[in-house]
Parts: sequence; C-alpha cells; structure tokens
Amino acid sequence: MFPLRDTIPSSHRPVITWAIIATNIFAFLATQGMDWRAELEFFHLWGVVPARFLYPEWAAWHGYPDSAALALITHMFLHSGWMHIIANMWTMWVFADNVEDVMGPVRFLLFYLCCGLLALGAHLALNMNSTVPVVGASGAIAGVMGAYFHLYPQARVVTFVPILFIPMLFELPAVLFLGLWFLSQVFSGMLAGPEGGGVAWWAHIGGFVAGMFLVRWFIHPAR
Repeated sequence: MFPLRDTIPSSHRPVITWAIIATNIFAFLATQGMDWRAELEFFHLWGVVPARFLYPEWAAWHGYPDSAALALITHMFLHSGWMHIIANMWTMWVFADNVEDVMGPVRFLLFYLCCGLLALGAHLALNMNSTVPVVGASGAIAGVMGAYFHLYPQARVVTFVPILFIPMLFELPAVLFLGLWFLSQVFSGMLAGPEGGGVAWWAHIGGFVAGMFLVRWFIHPAR
C-alpha cells in the first residue's frame, strides 16, 4: 500500500513541513557525488551508530569524534537511496500538513524532533551492539502518522495497491490505512528480529506510538 493523498484540506501553509522536506532533499543530493567510502564515513559521523553512543570506549578506539550529540538530529535528515527518500518525503507530504495545521510551525517542529528521538530510542534499546548507522526520517514521520491517526481517524486516504501486478486505487479510512501500516511494521519487526534486516522497524513502531500519545500535548489552543 502506498498513500497518494488524503482528503483533509489545510487551513494554514505548512511551512515547517515544506522546510523539512526541502532539507532532506538537499542533504540527500549533497551525498550523491560521494563515492561509497566517503558516503559510508559520512553516515558513520552524522548518522547514529548505536555502539558509538552506548560504548564510548569502543567509539574512541575506532576513531569516532567525541562530539556525537548532533548526530541525534542530523540522522533524521539523511537517506541511503532514492526509494528511501522518495517514500519518506511523499508520506511526509501526505500526512504532515494536517498535523502541522493544528500545532502551528514551532510546536510541530518540536513534535517532529521528539518523535524522531523517541523512535531512535526504541531502535537503540533493541540494537545496543549494532555498528550499522541509523539514517532516515521514517521514525519521525511515523510519529506524524501516529498523530494523524489520533486526529483524523475518519479522513480518507487515496491508496495505491498493486493487486496481481494490476495497479488499483482505493479510498480508505485513515484509521484503516494507518492501522494496517502499523500492524505491518509490528509483523515485519517480529519477523526480522531486533536488527530488522536493514530496516529500523522498531523505530517506526516507536515513532508511531510516540506520535499517537504526544500529539495532545502539542496541539495549539488557537487552532
């Protein structure tokens, strides 16, 4: 399933949503001229390597710089391939404007970053020894999806579903689309195990749950 658009119009310009998408695209394009060694080093420095944060002695032995806190934020703006960034940014485009609409730009930015950090925490809790860099906005975007699930369960999501190689479009209730998406993440995470086979399934799960519960604290009273 892939969301194409939703049916809820926005009342305000989603300036932070646009800015986050633009920043992700810029960061992705900036890495495209790198050879694979330079890109890998870049991801190790600006992505989150769990062992780097949880085992400082190991990190020092392997030459990681002492200052690593910024990577907790920068990892949300890095992507490893075209499909990775296209899927994330399109999903952000579909769901984030309506969530920003009820929060306002400042609260939405804080909400987005909080969801990304909590999603990362879920991944770190299950992958303490991993030396694979975590990059991508999907944990934070999962938080946006969790907030949308809470705010707009009766909205409709126009969804692309390939059935026996035939492209089909369905207009699904948001509660159904997002509920199925969440269950697919749980199923995939359990099937793949903690390391996820290269996908941070538990970050998606953690981000979605965080967004669903945090949203009420970020809604702007005037909106």
